[in-house]
Amino acid sequence: MTPSPARLPSLTIGSVQLSPGLLLAPLAGYTDLPFRLLCKENGASCCVSEMVSSHGLTFAQQNTRDLLQTIVTERPFAVQLFGNNAELMGRAAAIVSECPVDLIDINMGCPVRKVVKKGCGAALMKDLHLAESIIQSVCAQTSLPVTVKFRSGWTESTINAPEFAAMTEAAGAAAVIVHGRTWAQGFGGYADWEIIKKVKEAVTIPVIGNGDVHSCTDGLAMIQTTGCDGVMVGRAALGNPWLFSGSEKPATLAARLPLIKRYLQLAQQFLPVNRVLFRVKLQVVKFLTGLPGATRMRLAVIDCTNIEELTGFLDQLAEQ
Repeated sequence: MTPSPARLPSLTIGSVQLSPGLLLAPLAGYTDLPFRLLCKENGASCCVSEMVSSHGLTFAQQNTRDLLQTIVTERPFAVQLFGNNAELMGRAAAIVSECPVDLIDINMGCPVRKVVKKGCGAALMKDLHLAESIIQSVCAQTSLPVTVKFRSGWTESTINAPEFAAMTEAAGAAAVIVHGRTWAQGFGGYADWEIIKKVKEAVTIPVIGNGDVHSCTDGLAMIQTTGCDGVMVGRAALGNPWLFSGSEKPATLAARLPLIKRYLQLAQQFLPVNRVLFRVKLQVVKFLTGLPGATRMRLAVIDCTNIEELTGFLDQLAEQ
């Protein structure tokens, strides 16, 4: 029997209480407000924004500022910042702190090459001094609890997550989030949960595990195996908000359509849908994975030229 989220322990980060300790990870291009709300409605205790550029926020770029969009029913809500300049990261944290936000997360784990080439994301795991100064700067500019998300290490031969975690705690972090893969792995291979266990042994602050969690059952197994305090789910949640309710993804289109339509309803409420139509369509096609005729349906979704066509196509599917 699949455990319900209620069986997962609660989690406290600073003054923020999360029950259960089951969070949606930041996913660039996907964790916009409508998708976060959908996950929240299905049981996620806290959702994290797409990663927000400290440079873009500090210099008032509107596209960056838009990533902070939230509503009261989403709270508790976390914003993830990324950058390689301690001063700018601190200034960005001060800006975020003026918004209806409950947690600030620092991205020190993104493996995308265009991010690490600028010395951001997982590249910071190779420079503990710079990483420490960034955390200290962020903590100095906010009263919100600060978390740090990072990986097991840069490569298999340079695993340093426990040492890195100890540094983050000393620098002022209220919790850490550990993805059990190295930068070199990207999203391939398997997450090493043993590293999460070693991080838990290295710090006294809460540890949130991340990597290869596809269900509440997996989340409970991660907690039991590693001793971590909470679980974060990333790519496995795409097209599958049911995960947060402890349910399996429905096997039929008819059973999936209500949540697909709910996502579109939220998208039309909170996004300029025709301007970001491609992003909306990417969300929808994720819901279709594994269904008979999924390839045909995905192509039809991608071919839609506006939100009216897309909703009309889904209505046709519902009548079949």
